[in-house]
Amino acid sequence: MIRLSAFSDEAGSELSCQIAALKRNNIKLTELRSVGGKNVKALTLDEAREISRELTANGIGLSALGSPMGKVDIDVELDEYLKEVRHMCELAVIFGTDRIRMFSFHKAYEQKEKVFEYLRAMVKVAKEYGVTLCHENEKKIYGDTAERVLELRDNVEGLKFIYDFANFLQVDDLPENNMDALYPITEYFHIKDVVHETGELVPAGYGDGKIDMLIKRLDRDTIFTIEPHLKVFDGYGEIDGETMKHRFHFTSGEEAFDAAVEAIKKLILANGYKEVEGGFEKI
Repeated sequence: MIRLSAFSDEAGSELSCQIAALKRNNIKLTELRSVGGKNVKALTLDEAREISRELTANGIGLSALGSPMGKVDIDVELDEYLKEVRHMCELAVIFGTDRIRMFSFHKAYEQKEKVFEYLRAMVKVAKEYGVTLCHENEKKIYGDTAERVLELRDNVEGLKFIYDFANFLQVDDLPENNMDALYPITEYFHIKDVVHETGELVPAGYGDGKIDMLIKRLDRDTIFTIEPHLKVFDGYGEIDGETMKHRFHFTSGEEAFDAAVEAIKKLILANGYKEVEGGFEKI
């Protein structure tokens, strides 16, 4: 089965807007990244409890905590940084998820042994809480290419991996070249597409991510987390800050979010699946 999740903050910053967008699109999961313009890393435990209660009351769970963990320079002091890691693990426990999305540090290409050391320490802390750290490939971090993702796999026991189609394309690492190596180790997938030549972000299937190639080869249950990036949204500057390039124009975050969901659902259905309660099953 394919289950859908989403970065619901792209539909709107307020929790009520995020819940409405998820329910409107029949999505039962979110990869919670920010609420009210406040990144999850800055939430207090009491704030997390209140948000969790509201999500649960509306039948929505977390597929993962969409943290920015590891999206800092590698020269950060480890012991101090592990305090932040512990806080995000505490949040994950409150939200009832055993996955945290994370990254492998900026300005780190020439310091891979330090990257391995830091990630091992972070995985060790997460294990104390029963939480799995899931590494997302992204430009300008150590694990931006398939080659370096495989290095992380070989050197950091217990680390899991997210495959982000657009992020690989943005570093010229094409899915037709890396999917065979990465598919077996991928915990779940971020659904974001881009036109390789121009860098324009587009709905799934409109770019060069070859997401249908993945759908055709799926032989296990997984989660597709929709990350539209089809319109600048509240908090984007804190998350990335680089200029987004778009091929299509949407008048609101809600419209862009709905278009992203419609596109991936269309791809899934066109590749031999049917929609059922909770997700999509192979016909």
